Amino acid sequence: MTLNNKNFVLILAGGKGRRLWPVSRESMPKQFLDFFSTGRTQLQQTWDRALTLVPKENIFISTNVQYGDITKQQLPDAVKENILIEPIFRNTAPSLAWATYRVYRDNPDACLLVLPSDHAVMDVNRFTSSLMQAFEIAKNTDVLLAVGVAPNRPEPGYGYVQMGDPVDSGSTRCYKVKSFTEKPEREFAKMFMESGEFLWNTGMFCGNARFFRNALANVFPVTFRSIEGNNEYLDRSKEQEFIDQKFAVLPNLSIESGILDKTDSKYVMEADFGWADLGTWHSIYEFMSGSSEGDNVTISTRAHYENSRNNIVKLPEDHVAVICNLDGYIVAEKGNVLMICKKEESSSMIKKYRNEVRLEFGDEFM
Repeated sequence: MTLNNKNFVLILAGGKGRRLWPVSRESMPKQFLDFFSTGRTQLQQTWDRALTLVPKENIFISTNVQYGDITKQQLPDAVKENILIEPIFRNTAPSLAWATYRVYRDNPDACLLVLPSDHAVMDVNRFTSSLMQAFEIAKNTDVLLAVGVAPNRPEPGYGYVQMGDPVDSGSTRCYKVKSFTEKPEREFAKMFMESGEFLWNTGMFCGNARFFRNALANVFPVTFRSIEGNNEYLDRSKEQEFIDQKFAVLPNLSIESGILDKTDSKYVMEADFGWADLGTWHSIYEFMSGSSEGDNVTISTRAHYENSRNNIVKLPEDHVAVICNLDGYIVAEKGNVLMICKKEESSSMIKKYRNEVRLEFGDEFM
């Protein structure tokens, strides 16, 4: 396959991974972990998939200054200048803004694909085929193209995109976006799934550089006027210093709330390549359940189960777990923290647990 040198990928790798605590820690969040003992971390697997779409020179990695060295260590083949080191923690829209201007400055006719670094993909060939089609749609149309997958359960931890009128895009199933709902209550998630009108939002987005530049200039008008009117930014040796100054004033804004909610020019493309967002214990359980007796999910450890069902267990690899009379629990240990809690409550309660542990015992357990 010949790779198009006008296509670019932005890998988002700056999150703290708090929802997978205690295995994911602030010093080493989930994207830098070989969570399933495959030999490659989540970030490295995302990099591998990106290489099926574009050459390495066209891959940007956005991360926080706290994780810059880890990113460079795990991706030694990445172009140094393409690792975008953000000085403070912000959400995904500021990350996209920096990458967009880097691409737009040199390649105004290019296209840019956003890939989160904590996803599982089962069929890489289908992934590649689908996202190459996404580039083609973005090249020819000034829209934000969201990549969606059909829901197979009422998952309240995901965003939902409602499909509108179909769009003529060849063999690709592509629709105008009618509405977007971020992390609905379970009852609404069930309604969305049963209606057949909604897709899960994967957090993968594609657009041409000109569209992204214009959309983000509307979101961050002061910053973009400053960037485009400042010759120092065009001097690449001064770029990091310039970004360090500008990032502090950017709001904590996601691509969904910054662009998807605000633009009328938005499509969603339905894809099918075996996808899961590995952002929460519950989503990991749902992705892996059914693979073992009693619907218990055991990750990278050994476990003996007695009268136990619907649990997810992840301990250090040299540990053995004995699980007796538990139904629907998370049992997770990493370093100095062991957590045992109800799986159904994990998405909403882990933040509470983390805050309480931090206050009671200190930052070393974060």
